[in-house]
Amino acid sequence: MIITLDEAKNYLRVDTADDDGLIENILTAARRLCMDILRTDELSDLEIEPNAKVAVLYATAYLYEHREEADHKALTISLRSLLSGSRKEAF
Repeated sequence: MIITLDEAKNYLRVDTADDDGLIENILTAARRLCMDILRTDELSDLEIEPNAKVAVLYATAYLYEHREEADHKALTISLRSLLSGSRKEAF
């Protein structure tokens, strides 16, 4: 696992367990989004990417803080910038 629940909660500055389920679901979505941007189905490809932790934390924070009005296009563009060096040409 690239980011643990505790790491995500620390990054989000969440001190209670009230949103643990939500944060875990968002972490899963953030990892999948980053893997899609890298054009891979292998978690190991994400784990070796130098900017992966930053990208997953960024996506998690963005989706958590903007869950009502998230701009997925803007999020995707930002993640592509972070992960562009390791992005495969095709799946």
